[in-house]
Amino acid sequence: MANEKWPVYGEITGPVVMIGFGSIGRGTLPLIERHFKFDKSRMTVVDPRDTDRKLLDDRGIAFVHEAVTKKNYKKLLKPLLTKGGGQGFCVNLSVDTGSVDLMRFCRELGVLYIDTVVEPWLGFYFDAKADNASRTNYALRETLLEEKRKNPGGATAISTCGANPGMVSWFVKQALLNLAKDLKIDFKEPAQDDRQGWAKLMKKAGVKGIHIAERDTQRTKKPKPMNAFWNTWSVEGFISEGMQPAELGWGTHEKWMPKNGKKHKNGSKAGIFLEQAGANTRVRTWCPTPGAQYGFLVTHNEAISIADFFTVRDKKGEVSYRPTCHYAYHPCNDAVLSLHEIFGATGKAQETFHVLDENELVDGSDELGVLLYGHKKNAYWYGSQLTLDEARALAPYQNATGMQVTSAVLAGMVWALENPQAGIVEADEMDYRRCLEVQLPYLGPVKGYYTDWTPIDGRPGLFAEDIDAKDPWQFRNILVR
Repeated sequence: MANEKWPVYGEITGPVVMIGFGSIGRGTLPLIERHFKFDKSRMTVVDPRDTDRKLLDDRGIAFVHEAVTKKNYKKLLKPLLTKGGGQGFCVNLSVDTGSVDLMRFCRELGVLYIDTVVEPWLGFYFDAKADNASRTNYALRETLLEEKRKNPGGATAISTCGANPGMVSWFVKQALLNLAKDLKIDFKEPAQDDRQGWAKLMKKAGVKGIHIAERDTQRTKKPKPMNAFWNTWSVEGFISEGMQPAELGWGTHEKWMPKNGKKHKNGSKAGIFLEQAGANTRVRTWCPTPGAQYGFLVTHNEAISIADFFTVRDKKGEVSYRPTCHYAYHPCNDAVLSLHEIFGATGKAQETFHVLDENELVDGSDELGVLLYGHKKNAYWYGSQLTLDEARALAPYQNATGMQVTSAVLAGMVWALENPQAGIVEADEMDYRRCLEVQLPYLGPVKGYYTDWTPIDGRPGLFAEDIDAKDPWQFRNILVR
């Protein structure tokens, strides 16, 4: 692929191994080709399905038609990650692959690593014998943090670096700086690793909470048939996280908790979960184009990591401030209909899973940003408003949703090459300026919007409601009950 107008950010001196070649893998491949020097004869893609093998064959990229499992990952991956010398790079974009085990193995080999989710091995998401606390992303993140504590430093392994989790953590920092400036707060931007500095700035700005507020309006040429799950990104990934308990970072301003809300007994205690599926839990939120909307409170790592990162503790280690944080996701209409079918069938998934590619979609956009709320200016949304047409023009094999993810993977890879001995890091700990500098050319308009909307606007209406009229930004008012 020609590089006339695109920068080459660095050289991957060893092998490149991509695990998973679904919609995100396909979209990430041309960005790797465009922005890095690497030996294509030492690149390998591993996937249990060979649907898009022709794309690899045409490029002369090796393909291993096999699933990466807990039993075979060391034997399968070691020769691929070490052949020919240099420092290899493992790009894990698959489902049902144990992220913590894989990153530990890569770091033992001195190989750089990146993924988009703390992914468990096959069987975790639908383990009927496990309690809901152990099926949460909070629990998965704690396994990552434990690995980080046990093995500090060493080769860089970037955890959860897609659009969200990932990019949205960089958006939060930029949004906070924009807000603090507009509030005329006297401040100095905290250093990259100054967690308490960032947290104190958010507290000073008066932010009560953050929605990862998203609206996907991409539409297809043909209507969705019955008994098929359609989505603009991984169906398996969406169903898996949608069937986990709803989760959120739990803020210090909250006065009320749902009856089925549960706190965690161990770890950071930055979040809670509800004893119900996230994709069947609705919240009130706001995006610039649609305005007020319903979103699904689907669990995501960033809900916990952002709340944890922006926690202020006193000298005794007690929490004095923490923002509420959660996903508020309105997927494309076909995915909403697909979810209704699943829950109408008591959780039984459809026979057909299908990711809508750029050729089936006709128009629309993915408006993905962070809504910082509860401060003196009420609420501020900052994010990407990428259209399908823009995504198509920027790179092949992309829709708007996929491009926001693949460009974040690119940014994470660049950061890892430039910081090869950073150890295990989450997106919240990375240099948000550098990452957004790499990613912005792929995000369409990235803008900020203030709104006077609150989740109690127009309420109560025709029916009595249990709301807190004195404090509009209580989760009590956001959760649809």
